[in-house]
Amino acid sequence: MVEPSEYPELWEFLSALRRGELLSGTVTAIERFGVFVALDDGPAHPVFPGVGFITIPELSWRRIEAADDVVRTGQRVSCEFLQFDTWNGEARLSLRATQPDPFQAFADRTAVGRTLRGQVTKLVPFGAFVQVADGIEGLVHLRELTRTPVEAPEDAVQVGDAVTVVVTEIDQERRRLSLSRRQLPPDLP
Repeated sequence: MVEPSEYPELWEFLSALRRGELLSGTVTAIERFGVFVALDDGPAHPVFPGVGFITIPELSWRRIEAADDVVRTGQRVSCEFLQFDTWNGEARLSLRATQPDPFQAFADRTAVGRTLRGQVTKLVPFGAFVQVADGIEGLVHLRELTRTPVEAPEDAVQVGDAVTVVVTEIDQERRRLSLSRRQLPPDLP
């Protein structure tokens, strides 16, 4: 834990930040759990390679495998301040908050009942995820994979398969898309 009494300049800087404030800096280190950022207006951190920190989910609206899919060491970034992590003495930041949410744009132009083409990206015990647009995946629940019941998703589809689906629900608040193959018109595959 970084104590306020030991690093008053750091504590003063972090305490003055407000949620939603835009901060700029340079990516100083990429770890499996996130990215450290040296903030332009911030002091040096006594332990970490930057006062700012971006967790993996806050790097991008899209699902990513690793932080270096989005940023590189030495890259300049502008991020939104989320909160002051008092345990680590750092500013939690979001890079994705500075970018338009592709799910909201997709939801604005897509209606329930619309038929889409997509690719199966992941199988889970309760169904299959299908990417229907760049960065947009929806779940085809196991009961919606075929017109006849199957016990496992791999009985109906495999990762990489191109499939046609129909949009059955768009939950903008939870950013979830529900899809079906069972509800497709009979003349579609």
